[in-house]
Amino acid sequence: MPLLLLGLAAALASSTLYNVGVALQAFEARQTHGDDSLHPSLIAKLAQRPFWLAGMACVIVGWVLQGASLLVAPLTIVQPTLAAGLVVLLLVGARFLDEPVGRREALAVLAVVVGVAGLTLAGPRGGSQPVSQALLVLALIVFAVIALAPYVMTWVRGHSALVVVSAGLSYAWCGLSTNLAADALSRGELAVVGLWVVSTAIAGGLGLVSEMTALQTRPAIRVFPIVLVVQIVVAVVLAPALAGESWSATPLHGLPLLISLAVVATGTAMLASAPAVSAVLAGGRRD
Repeated sequence: MPLLLLGLAAALASSTLYNVGVALQAFEARQTHGDDSLHPSLIAKLAQRPFWLAGMACVIVGWVLQGASLLVAPLTIVQPTLAAGLVVLLLVGARFLDEPVGRREALAVLAVVVGVAGLTLAGPRGGSQPVSQALLVLALIVFAVIALAPYVMTWVRGHSALVVVSAGLSYAWCGLSTNLAADALSRGELAVVGLWVVSTAIAGGLGLVSEMTALQTRPAIRVFPIVLVVQIVVAVVLAPALAGESWSATPLHGLPLLISLAVVATGTAMLASAPAVSAVLAGGRRD
């Protein structure tokens, strides 16, 4: 249990850094021109902006902490904990932007806290099971097809939720591949670690371009909740098949775990769409 709590603490720190980074990046993304949508040139231009670079630094350190947390805690617990960092954005919006925090926000925070606690108590324990390489390849193909769809279907650019889903799926793969890299590191398989780190970098880059593109034309309040919920739910639901986590030994064969996940997802959507959070992501008080 002490190691699990240590992993949870690292995941909470990772979550805070991720959310601060996204807030800084979202502000800069809205200042860019739409001609760079779904193109690497968007990142090249954003990389010239100091606030965006600071946000990127937060994201990178957050990813390192997420990887560290996965060395001692299962993906099923770590991934939903990423939602907890939204509380930081909520407090910033309330304190510095004078955005209201009411009963809805309080219930959302409570849902995230209770859901993460439920996942911690009901989550899988022990080592991971062998992962089917065929399933991994199939999942990678499915993820790639959906995530790349907006880049191929040019007529949906700028007004389709598919761009937002592309970001969420890409980040979900980052969570899964980071977990696989952490497992390989614990076994001393450095070559395998390198392969999963490269996979994470590719998926992260794709997710970054999709997310920044979505933030160019859509309010953060319509982007961030979907991205967060997709990456949390997809990564956790696929964890048994793709990350080797066994739910058979969990209470009632995983039912409390799924209920806790639903509570986290609901709280995340409510919290990410709160006026205080969306105001921080937009870079100022909403009109």
